[in-house]
Amino acid sequence: MTKRGPTLEDVAREAGVSRATVSRVVNGVRNVDPDIQEAVRRAIDRTGYTPNQAARSLVTRRSGVVALVFSAAGDAFAARVFADPFFGRIVDGALGFLRARDVQPVMLVAESEQARGQVVEYLRQGAADGAMVVSLEAYDPLPGLLVAAGVPTVLFGRPRRGLRTGFVDLDNAEGARLAAGHLLAVGRRRLATIGAPDSAPAARQRLDGFRAALAAAGVTEVPVAKGLFTEESGRRAMARLLREHPRLDGVFAANDLMARGACRYLREQGVSVPADIAVVGFDDSGLASEPGPSLTTVRQPVEEMAAAMARLLLERLRGTPGEGASVMFDPVLVVRESA
Repeated sequence: MTKRGPTLEDVAREAGVSRATVSRVVNGVRNVDPDIQEAVRRAIDRTGYTPNQAARSLVTRRSGVVALVFSAAGDAFAARVFADPFFGRIVDGALGFLRARDVQPVMLVAESEQARGQVVEYLRQGAADGAMVVSLEAYDPLPGLLVAAGVPTVLFGRPRRGLRTGFVDLDNAEGARLAAGHLLAVGRRRLATIGAPDSAPAARQRLDGFRAALAAAGVTEVPVAKGLFTEESGRRAMARLLREHPRLDGVFAANDLMARGACRYLREQGVSVPADIAVVGFDDSGLASEPGPSLTTVRQPVEEMAAAMARLLLERLRGTPGEGASVMFDPVLVVRESA
């Protein structure tokens, strides 16, 4: 004879409350006294009760699943999601927060119009309760499509003007100003930057912040070479800058991968970093601390930002805060060997 598991009634007796109260706590109904909620949770721990997800879904009309969506145009984008440490850090931060709250994540990639349509339809049908969207393009239609479909949505990065949805973001311009200030402070004046496509809002903000800080210091000529956020594109951009401006003494790259590519090219050419050319990156990813040399960089707390994105979405699903809630993070300069 199979031994039955603990039931709501067992939890109710243990907590000294009604079965209905236990059900309200289990199903996340608001307006339950916090002390009672805590008593029920302790009773659940003591009895070993496990809520039936299928039954709970019928009551709450929630799947207990949320989507983490990476969106950008291009056939190679899906491969980049798995190669760029930036995306892995987002996954780590969001998953760590969600799993601690018994919410299951599903990862989706939207790299084309067809894929975006599939993502919208999948979420509109209720396969997941909401979406955390990491969009790399200023005019990406996906966030607007999800909001129009009624899918609770939180973005990694500020939404375009007129789109009301929650988001987390970093003060990218201030981060670039920190990079510029450091290069100036260590005596560099012939400066250039390795940027990224203007379609990426963060890239434009970092370029504008770097230029503004240098202009305020009297440096008005700032050569720019564009990369694609990849190490090889940083290497190619550095080759172009050095060819066209051989007297450079400092470079700011819009992410660590491109900064690492720049350092690699300079090493190949026998140019010392930082003695001849100082290099500053952006992100403070894991590769920034690797030797060759280790990167001076602007820290973007990606894991914390992703966790905040997940928190905002879960709060939205519970009814608080409002749909336009946001969290802004401050950049921090991390000084290592390259500058």
